[in-house]
Amino acid sequence: MSLVTFAASPLVITPTVRSFTFSPPIRRSNNTVMSAVRSEATSTCPVLTKFKKDCATPTPFLRDVANAIADDMQAGLAVHGGGDLEMILTYVDALPSGKEEGLFYALDLGGTNFRVRSVQLGGEEERVVATKSEQLSIPQKLMIGTSEELFGFIASKLADFVAKEEPGRFRLDQGRKREIGFTFSFPVNQTSIDSGTLIKWTKGFNVSGMEGKNVVACLNEAMEAHGLDMRVSALVNDGVGTLAGARYWDKDVMAGVILGTGTNACYVEQKHAIPKLQNQSSSGTTIINTEWGGFSKCLPRTIFDQEMDKDSLNPGEHLYEKMISGMYLGEIVRRVLLHMCQTSDLFGQAVPAKLETPLALKSQDLCKMQEDNTDDLSSVGSILYNIFEVKADLKDRRRVVEVCDTVVKRGGRLAGAGIVAILERIERETKRLASGQRTVVAMDGALYEKYPQYRQYMQDALVELLGDELASHVQIKHTKDVSGLGAALLAATNSIY
Repeated sequence: MSLVTFAASPLVITPTVRSFTFSPPIRRSNNTVMSAVRSEATSTCPVLTKFKKDCATPTPFLRDVANAIADDMQAGLAVHGGGDLEMILTYVDALPSGKEEGLFYALDLGGTNFRVRSVQLGGEEERVVATKSEQLSIPQKLMIGTSEELFGFIASKLADFVAKEEPGRFRLDQGRKREIGFTFSFPVNQTSIDSGTLIKWTKGFNVSGMEGKNVVACLNEAMEAHGLDMRVSALVNDGVGTLAGARYWDKDVMAGVILGTGTNACYVEQKHAIPKLQNQSSSGTTIINTEWGGFSKCLPRTIFDQEMDKDSLNPGEHLYEKMISGMYLGEIVRRVLLHMCQTSDLFGQAVPAKLETPLALKSQDLCKMQEDNTDDLSSVGSILYNIFEVKADLKDRRRVVEVCDTVVKRGGRLAGAGIVAILERIERETKRLASGQRTVVAMDGALYEKYPQYRQYMQDALVELLGDELASHVQIKHTKDVSGLGAALLAATNSIY
């Protein structure tokens, strides 16, 4: 993990107890462009000029966004469907303490791959004694097949994984059933710690016969059919798993955020501040899954965002996610470049055929272009040629980087506003920051990890909105791939034994 501390002085990276990766030192950028955009590259293209204006996120505007997200959070806590944010009760009322012991498992299903992990826990003294994981691809046909086919495939692979277990490293206590934490990163209406019904599929999945069904029951039935003596003890999403896994090592972790292909956030809430809990116990804390990708109010949407949304698998939904997550940044840039080609002299007289291919440009391509520090932007030229088969001159390369920076700056700053809304919600009930107490946000996802410009813009927004004093007590931990450990830990915390 790497640790980023927000302060008025230059930000420093401090290694933590369990380190996964280290990021380079990050400093507040004062809104300068952290890329190869040169001062002489100021655009004279009307399309680009308007696009930059429409995407602008000055501090007062970001404050409005953060306030609107906070209002939706409150509305969602008051009543089901009260606002854009689902504010789903996760029933995770107990977080890992470090005392957990035994053999537990985690299954992570949230995209085209799924990962299974075994974890041998040794209590406070030994902590994680042994762990093993395996990642497997899900055939495309199963993503749009039946629930029996999908969960049958997963159960068969789980059985194979358990069969290959090394007896010397992993020990299941006699008389105990294997218990698993199931990370299911799709919108779910959770009804208990180990049950929840699917609200809808996302991320290219459209498995029939699932909406409204208990996803835990589907997996349990499939495991039983494959002769696997295992049960789901905890149903979580990747944000909750990230929070729990990070909390195992650091008791000041109060939120988990995913910024990758998709995005979501969860945080620790005081039960007495959740009106929709009604007759349930109001003492203690619980984790709230915000499903913040569904936020839609006062966003700086352009014609390109509207057209991309219209052509997406879920038009009119997840508008915030479509502005800040890795799946969509490249596509927005592609659409802007296509329109610039059609209305100006970008790339010459003809529109490159490959520029009309949806999703041809990825967020990692934007990152590489923004990181090009050569005088002639040679990397930008190579990427444009390799993807679109165009020979761009230096003026065109500069314009392309301007578009990339505009989209990434908007996305990073909007993500920062969302994190501030969550931090201020936590602060409202706990006064942690005002009292000088450290508050940690556990962060995972390839977009955050691998895109330094995005990270910087997000962090600038945090400091601008919180102010230097409060921001100095906020830390962001990059907790790479910790959600699997978190799911296994929550299976242990909620064990039936």
